[in-house]
Amino acid sequence: MEIIEKALGEGKTALSEYESKKVLAAYQIPVTKETLVEDIKDLAKAAKEIGYPLVLKGCSSEISHKTEKGLIRVDIRNEDEATAAFKDIIADMDGKENAVLVQELVKGQRELVIGLTRDAQFGPCVMFGLGGIFTEILKDISFRVAPLEKRDALDMMHDIKGYKILDAVRGMEAADLDILAYILIKIGQIGMENDRIKEIDINPVILSGSKPIAVDALVVLG
Repeated sequence: MEIIEKALGEGKTALSEYESKKVLAAYQIPVTKETLVEDIKDLAKAAKEIGYPLVLKGCSSEISHKTEKGLIRVDIRNEDEATAAFKDIIADMDGKENAVLVQELVKGQRELVIGLTRDAQFGPCVMFGLGGIFTEILKDISFRVAPLEKRDALDMMHDIKGYKILDAVRGMEAADLDILAYILIKIGQIGMENDRIKEIDINPVILSGSKPIAVDALVVLG
């Protein structure tokens, strides 16, 4: 893929969140509606196109842990808040690429993680589990070697202890397992077709109603 070749040519070891989601979107994986803004004069137009409430994030291939670095502002409701958030984020970014990702706020209480790791013995392996802050704490994940068929993807979902989170619970719709299975299959396909991709980390995938949406993503190159 051109975006990967360009990054490798520039000596990068990872794609930015914006670039990572471009890779996902090329495989029809659902991602957040977003625009990359480098100049504050383009902020109002981007915000209007996406619509409030917004999330603003510092965006650079050199930054993988945006939350720890204080580079995320959530639930931005108007132009004044957006302008202040933009200025704060740019001031806190110490990398060369000073850009801000202006993103729709995806609402949903259930967060999943989907990813890819390239194993020395088995090659690309797809991962699925509970996401958000629970990824590190609970480590409730399952793996399959790519390529995946739909049956493999559905089995992966049932392998995690917290699989009932995908059911209709507490007034929330059941997750669309067909779309989730599609995403898992496509992640395996990305790994099979792009041998310079070492890892993919999509965390969180938020269930907005029944629909899974990739809210944050990181593609590591190797």
